[in-house]
Amino acid sequence: METAVATQSRSRSSLLPMAIIGMLFFIFGFVTWLNGSLIPFLKILCNLNDFQALFVTFAFYIAYTVMALPMSYILRRTGYKDGMAIGLAIMAAASLVFIPAAQTGSFPIFLLGLFGLGAGLTILQTASNPYVVRLGPAESAATRIAVMGILNKGAGVLAPIAFTALVLSGLSDFNTEAIARLEEAERSAKLEEVSSRLVMPYIYMAIMLSLLVGLVKFSGLPDIEEDKTEDSESKSGVLQFPQVVLGALALFTYVGVEVIAGDTIGLYGERLGLANFSSLTSYTMVFMVIGYLIGVFGIPRFIGQQQALLGSAVAGSLCVLGAVFGSSESTGIAGVLWGWSGVPVVPDTVTFVALMGLAHALVWPSIWPLALEGLGRFTAQGSALLIMGIAGGAIIPLFGFGPIAEATGETRMGYWIALPCYLFILFYALKGHKMRSWK
Repeated sequence: METAVATQSRSRSSLLPMAIIGMLFFIFGFVTWLNGSLIPFLKILCNLNDFQALFVTFAFYIAYTVMALPMSYILRRTGYKDGMAIGLAIMAAASLVFIPAAQTGSFPIFLLGLFGLGAGLTILQTASNPYVVRLGPAESAATRIAVMGILNKGAGVLAPIAFTALVLSGLSDFNTEAIARLEEAERSAKLEEVSSRLVMPYIYMAIMLSLLVGLVKFSGLPDIEEDKTEDSESKSGVLQFPQVVLGALALFTYVGVEVIAGDTIGLYGERLGLANFSSLTSYTMVFMVIGYLIGVFGIPRFIGQQQALLGSAVAGSLCVLGAVFGSSESTGIAGVLWGWSGVPVVPDTVTFVALMGLAHALVWPSIWPLALEGLGRFTAQGSALLIMGIAGGAIIPLFGFGPIAEATGETRMGYWIALPCYLFILFYALKGHKMRSWK
């Protein structure tokens, strides 16, 4: 009876922290997956090619590499709760940078704002992920992170829809070919009109983030305490833990393919001439939410964290082959999967890109608990190292997907870069997470 009461007490005590962290994960998703709509939008607005447009993801995700270790030191000095408030404040300030960027149509200023948003998210991610891991039993950590993932990717579904409604409503002719056909004066006026529509959404975002600073600061959110383990006490640095170093590399490859699946699908759709290209990121996000739901109900009841990671790697590899070799004219697969719902169908190759979201949904929630196991006093540093892996979202799309797509002249050929990424995740699932020494 005492055990049951204690369990219920822990459950109640973790409810408020989980709710607040869940709200933060929703913000992560909304801000992050807005990039999927911004890429084709800024490509048209700033007259960019595919490679240049991918600097949107580079500027955003490279902030995680540049800022992860500095942010981990901030967390050690301020604690997790105050660190989260600082991250939200940085994001609020960065949102305001989009106002002059929109008014001037300057791509470098847009990139500065994106870097600022990424910097703020770095400290939030560094604090929140280990927080969720520590809020309950280790064996169900992937389930808790999967719940956060549902909120994160649910926001990813809404972000492109909100962007289309607020910025692109009534602009059915806003695409590369239509803008190119306009006279110079008419084209400039059109681009100025569209860019001005970005101002109010980012003002709203800045206000919302500022309110969240107060909520986190004065919520009574408890700080987590780092466990001490014999393994952590016998080591002098986080790099002596192979499971976290290899976990960071696995996250590097994972975030790379996650960003490719979520952010380039609109670019690919625009190249194919699809009318709904600006909302295609939502398709990938819906499948990711489905994947997270599988994790919530399946881990650890039916499958373990390692098995989920293994299945993700295999399924992702199959989706890559489908995206490369499938038909870009037939919509048969989409017709079967959701054609009955009234949601617009897309070509099979685009469907396979969206299905990558389902395939790799459980990679992030599975890697975190496996990589942080046994780190003890090095948990904050280990978390920062894992967060640095998010740089894969900057490097792999820009220097992998982009050059392949440009060199071959076919956007879908760029998806080949995802195959070695999934294979490394397969290695981590089979062996990497078990390693406790480099010998």
